[in-house]
Parts: sequence; structure tokens; C-alpha cells
Amino acid sequence: MTYQPTLDEIRRAPKVLLHDHLDGGLRPGTITELARDIGYGDLPSDDAGELAEWFAQIADSGSLERYLESFNHTVAVMQTREGLARVAAECAEDLAADGVVYAEVRFAPELHTERGLSLDEVVEAVLDGFAAGTKSGAIRIGVLLTAIRHAARSMEIAELMVRYRDAGVAGFDIAGPEAGYPPTRHLDAFEYLQRENAHFTIHAGEGFGLPSIWQAIQWCGADRLGHGVRIIDDIAEADDAQTPKLGRLAAYVRDKRIPLEMCPTSNVHTGAARSVAEHPIGLLRRLYFRVTVNTDNRLMSATSLSGEFARLVDAFGYGWDDLQWFTINAMKSAFLPFDERLELINGVIKPGFAQLKWRGSKPLA
Repeated sequence: MTYQPTLDEIRRAPKVLLHDHLDGGLRPGTITELARDIGYGDLPSDDAGELAEWFAQIADSGSLERYLESFNHTVAVMQTREGLARVAAECAEDLAADGVVYAEVRFAPELHTERGLSLDEVVEAVLDGFAAGTKSGAIRIGVLLTAIRHAARSMEIAELMVRYRDAGVAGFDIAGPEAGYPPTRHLDAFEYLQRENAHFTIHAGEGFGLPSIWQAIQWCGADRLGHGVRIIDDIAEADDAQTPKLGRLAAYVRDKRIPLEMCPTSNVHTGAARSVAEHPIGLLRRLYFRVTVNTDNRLMSATSLSGEFARLVDAFGYGWDDLQWFTINAMKSAFLPFDERLELINGVIKPGFAQLKWRGSKPLA
């Protein structure tokens, strides 16, 4: 029988997070304090506990568009150097406390200029915050700069990413409502990034289906897929009901080892999956797709990476080997130099999981 680790045990495991939004992970108390400092009076509540509950209720609506509305409040309080740096520092601290040893955290610089900051000042404030939050050495963080897919600044953000890639910015992303805003709208930005040998991921296959995934990969050249849940639409049960049959796109994604940044709880909240137990991650793991486990928005979905793993343990009976497999997948897929990925896998992740497996195998006294 596979030993199923508890949430407390999972928190001690060295984990890797690739898909986490900075403006989706604020501490509720920080939101209320920053709102007071800048005179923002539109919060649903000034009480941190009530505010946390409000975010969770809005998130669990089954609609991506409704889910995204709650970001109006977090973005509103992230408009100053001090606010951005504080949020970034606390993000690093919270992830480290959850046992995350490497994370890529994304945010859209264009959303944080309402009070006069330039794009460069926004990026520098966030980088300063992460530098402060990682001083303990318990975690490393790479920043992903996100362009809004229904806006028209993707080239500008791509150039910003390249400008700061030696200062802590690891890659580029586009996000926002998928329907009606295909990734090919930003093809010039992706072609520029490829010419610059820069890494990028694309939100695809979350709120829209296979065409979004196909465009992200075959037209735009994405290194990874943000979510990619709808790849399941290209996998059919075989006649013998034993071996599912992969369509050409699904087979290509698996054969090319294109990483899928899956966020189970968020996917349930936005209607991309009916429940964690019915999430495509179970089948995709069995079929050995390059699946990674992520949080998406820790505040809105009231989650953590340890919490995501614990839900998968409950839903699919996963043990330490499964959790290590997801973790190594993520580290292999990180926008980090190869030797540094290898160092974390062999020097931190494998020894950490080995120790936890050994503890779990010891007989009770």
C-alpha cells in the first residue's frame, strides 16, 4: 500500500512552483493596510478575515471572468514602490514557509502604473521586494513579466523582460480572458522573444479549448502552457477502455515534453474542471505528460502548494514518489540555467524527498 503523506509532512518537502500570480497571493491584512495608506476605499471589507472570505467566495464562482474581477482590489493597492516591494517580499516569505525552494512568480507591470510609476520602476520595486524576501536563502525566485492579452502592450512588456533578464526576470507570459483574444494577437512579441533567446509561457487551454493550445505552441512557440487543462479534449477512451487514444495535438505535447502548469483548485473555481477528483491531472499523470502542480492565486483560491499536493493525495492516492515526480517535472521545466536546475534537483529535491520517504517507511515505536 502506498504511504500517503499528510499536509504537515508535505509542507516539509522541497517543492517547486512555476505558476503563481503576485497579485493573486497577497495577505488579506496587507491589503487592508495598503488600502488605508493610499486612501483606497472600495474594499468589500476592512477586516482581514472577512476580506479573505470574500475573495474565496468570489473565486468559487465557476467563471474565469468572475474570478478575474477580484483582482481589481489587489491591483489597486499595488500602485506604489513601497506597496509592490512589500507584497513581493511577503510572497517570498510565505512561499518559503510552505517549503517552496524555487518559484517563478508572475505579474503584469502595465497594471501597476496608475499612480505614476513607470514600467521600469514597477519591475525594480518588485525585484527589490523579492531580494529582501529571499535573504534567508531558503528560496530562489524568478520573475515572469505578464502582458495582458486583451491589451496592446505585449511588445513593450517583452522588451522590458529582455531588458531585466539578467537582474532576476526569468521569462514572459500573457494572461487574461482567452475567448476572443487568441495568443496570435501577440505574435510579434513572441517572435521577438525567440530572436532574443528568451523563455516564455502562455496561458492557454484554461478558459478556451484546443485552438488556444495549438496556437500557443505551433504559432507562438511557447516553452510551457499555463494550465493547458483542455488538452484533455484531444484524448479519447479507446475501444477496450484501457488505453486512451491521443489525438495529434495531445501526442505532440506529450512527445515534446511541453510542460503543463496545472492549478487544480483554481481550475475548479474557474470551471475548467468539475472537481479535483475529476481534474485531468489524474489521467495526464498516468499518461506521463510533463505535468506540474501549481497554486495560480493563493489568496483567491485559499490555497498553497502544499495544499494542492494534499488535495491530490486525497483525490488520487498519491504517495511520495508521485509528489517527487511532479516536483522534478517542475524543476526540469523552470526558466533557470540547466546546471542550476540540476543542482537543485540533485542537491536539494532528491535528498529532501529521500529523507521524508525514509521517515514515512519507519515502523511506529
